[in-house]
Amino acid sequence: MTEIYPGAESDEQWRRLVLPTGYVNPTSMERFNLVVIGAGPAGLITSIAAAGLGARVALIERHTMGGDCLNVGCVPSKALLHLAKESRAAQVEPDEAFRRAFAWLRRVRADIAVHDSVERYRAAGVEVYLGDGSFIDAHTIRVGDQAIQTAKTVISTGARAHMPSIPGLEDLAPLTNESVFDLKVRPKSLAILGGGPIGCELAQAFARLGTAVTLIEPGDRILANDEPEAAAIVAAALRRDGVTLELGAPVLRAELQGGRRTLLLEGGTRVACDEVLVAAGRSPNIEGLGLDAIGVAADAKRGIRVDDHLRTTCRDVFAIGDVASALRFTHHADAQARIVLQNALFAGRKRRSTLIVPWTTYTSPELAHIGLTRSQAGEQGINVSAYRVNWSDLDRGRTDDAGEGYAEVLTQAGTDRIVGATLVGVDAGEHLAPIAILMNNRLGLKAVGSTILPYPTRSEFLRRVADAYNRTRLTPRVAAALRWWLQRARR
Repeated sequence: MTEIYPGAESDEQWRRLVLPTGYVNPTSMERFNLVVIGAGPAGLITSIAAAGLGARVALIERHTMGGDCLNVGCVPSKALLHLAKESRAAQVEPDEAFRRAFAWLRRVRADIAVHDSVERYRAAGVEVYLGDGSFIDAHTIRVGDQAIQTAKTVISTGARAHMPSIPGLEDLAPLTNESVFDLKVRPKSLAILGGGPIGCELAQAFARLGTAVTLIEPGDRILANDEPEAAAIVAAALRRDGVTLELGAPVLRAELQGGRRTLLLEGGTRVACDEVLVAAGRSPNIEGLGLDAIGVAADAKRGIRVDDHLRTTCRDVFAIGDVASALRFTHHADAQARIVLQNALFAGRKRRSTLIVPWTTYTSPELAHIGLTRSQAGEQGINVSAYRVNWSDLDRGRTDDAGEGYAEVLTQAGTDRIVGATLVGVDAGEHLAPIAILMNNRLGLKAVGSTILPYPTRSEFLRRVADAYNRTRLTPRVAAALRWWLQRARR
């Protein structure tokens, strides 16, 4: 009998696509050009692109096609944020808002799942195996009761939620990103451990659905990898939405008290709640792969060790995505897949060190970043010039009553070369795109000089930044020369 809950039918459709029941693995005696272990974004792109180029490809997945991004990450979380924002604006009753939001995220996930489905990849020429893959030797991989042969292998097994070693925490059966989207009933109160992007996004989403949220971060601020001023703007927005921030307060222990989950913080504060959500970082999925059998170096914190070409310590084995990267973003996995495709199949020499990776935290307001922060530039001995535009200074910011936040671009001092940028405000992630294009094509602010941007838009910030840089070029000597020329022209 089918369980009834918001979005149950969508969940049935989703599972049929990414984890079909009764699926029978193919049987193959021929050697593959490439075996990919892990069907998250990195593995999916690698396998379907390789098959499209004519390679014989096998894709192995132990859980669900699509990895974290589709199933328990980007897709459901952004859908949840969207409906939570709409529900708050429309003042929908909390339990009804929860039902609508979770039905919506499940529908969106099911609709998108077709792109990552077993059927699609088989139709594209990829041999899909569902089950655990482990190395017998460098060119033989066991999956189920089969041993398949391969010339090259790409490991893309991703990462999972890290569980901090807090006494009593496991007894509370805490939620993670892998289980929070399975909720059937709105928790009245929720404690979130971790003030990174996942913790902040879900804190705001649940608060807007009417849940009392406490966000606990052992550091002195949220979003520690971003500029402090930008992170402070997001923190203020979370507080406005009703989130209680407990900063600089590590959790000493967890316990059940009277049927409620309770967290004891350093300093004596107690946080009682219906549910606890852990969002305290990620751990790479390296277990059960048989890496020792082929001499692949890895550790539980940093994952699989790879060189600049994404090759592991075993010559014919590569690793990409969250299992081998400190920057764990879907778009970064995508970029690495395109590199490994050339390096593994065609002896290419593409380097991951050339990648310039942006990121966005999808709170309201959004916080987007690329390149170096001010502190990182200082640590590297790079002198920078900062060019800043407040959204409230733009006419579109005023017409839309969306003046909160700013855009700041850092250049190497004395040049127009962009070394970093931070944007915090409405649609900050969208407005970061032109800066990413400039940086990846080694174009500086001068390249914006002749660009005409529509008025009124928030994208005008880029022209304002370029104008600010151009004014720095008007040195006293240049100004004197211009005055001489204009005086001469009057004669």
